[in-house]
Amino acid sequence: MSSTYTHDGAAARLAQRLLGMRANREVIPEDPNHSVRWHQHDYPSPVARWNYHPEYEIHLIRTGSGKFIVGDYIGTFEAGHVSLVGSGLPHDWVSDLEPGELLQNRDAVIQFDGRWVEHAAELVPELAEVKPLLEQSARGIEFFGHTAEVAAASIEAMGTSTGLERLHHLLALFATLSRAPDHERKYLADEWFRPQLDGQAEAVVDIVLEYVFSNHAGSVSMSEAAAMVGMAEPTFSKYFKRATGQNFSDLVRKLRLAHARRLLERTDKPVSDICYEVGFSNLSNFNRHFLADAGESPSQYRKRVQD
Repeated sequence: MSSTYTHDGAAARLAQRLLGMRANREVIPEDPNHSVRWHQHDYPSPVARWNYHPEYEIHLIRTGSGKFIVGDYIGTFEAGHVSLVGSGLPHDWVSDLEPGELLQNRDAVIQFDGRWVEHAAELVPELAEVKPLLEQSARGIEFFGHTAEVAAASIEAMGTSTGLERLHHLLALFATLSRAPDHERKYLADEWFRPQLDGQAEAVVDIVLEYVFSNHAGSVSMSEAAAMVGMAEPTFSKYFKRATGQNFSDLVRKLRLAHARRLLERTDKPVSDICYEVGFSNLSNFNRHFLADAGESPSQYRKRVQD
């Protein structure tokens, strides 16, 4: 899915084509030669979309920056981003692209069946250390700092190895993530997040995320989003909430605040400039929402993270 949205006939035709397809969960092919599946892919790519699957997923972003959504959580990412997504948890990473740009091998991904870990632990008791990590991944986990660096190295090493050597790197990765200190991990989705995904939900959400992620700093309207997927506004509102676990307006607000956090962390722009750049029209409203979301004012947040 490209992150460049153009509101014209092509977008409408794309919406109609996707809505005509049955967008069930992603089917992960088995690797008969390995315990877990390791693969890499470009962006945009058919597999880089709003999707879910029963397999657990360890995800590394190698290049670029953008926004990601795991369950009802929205954040920003850049190269080196490492995360663990639990079974059945919807997710998507959308890179900021120039028109026609392609990020080759943006993602390195490990996917595995949780039953494999359970069965293996019956014969190899040391693997029981991984079970709490998999339980915690029901909300999705983002890793930072030294943990993310070591994990990324293990993920890359798996891609260039086979047999016992690959298994060695996998076990090292499990140990790194399982033992990550609290300050180097962040739980993402709400503890009670329970989406309801039907045959068209992935296609509908994919189109809407494309629109919102590409235009969040400008004019974004639920009426336009609803029109893109051929729904009346009240129907769309209920459908989107059921499929993503959050209201359309909440998604837009979270995305704007995530963008604001990135600007506060990486620039010296005045808070007032950031407010308008991310799509808020009123500074006091921006400050109020930021405080409610982050537990501190924009200025306090900037001072803490830059220190």
